[in-house]
Amino acid sequence: MSDKNVHNAGYTSSGIKGGSTASSIMSHEAKASGGGVRSGGPTSTLQGMGAKGSTHSSGFTAWGISSGSQASKMMSQEAKSHGGGTPRGGTTSTVQSI
Repeated sequence: MSDKNVHNAGYTSSGIKGGSTASSIMSHEAKASGGGVRSGGPTSTLQGMGAKGSTHSSGFTAWGISSGSQASKMMSQEAKSHGGGTPRGGTTSTVQSI
């Protein structure tokens, strides 16, 4: 995953860009959770990366998730909380797709 992809999706140092993929993801996530976005979810994870302006060493790559990375830890935790798999639309799959 590159900084450019995160920024182009609408996650920026000044917040989520209106009308962007990021705002759409945030809207869907908020509706699904009753009105807010949770810490550690797709919106907060990607916005944190966008605000820092750096996705380097996160472990999300064009070739998949790097072993031993922060991304692999996130995927493992998410899989454990969902009975062994990462859900479509979950944090890991959303961040990896961007």
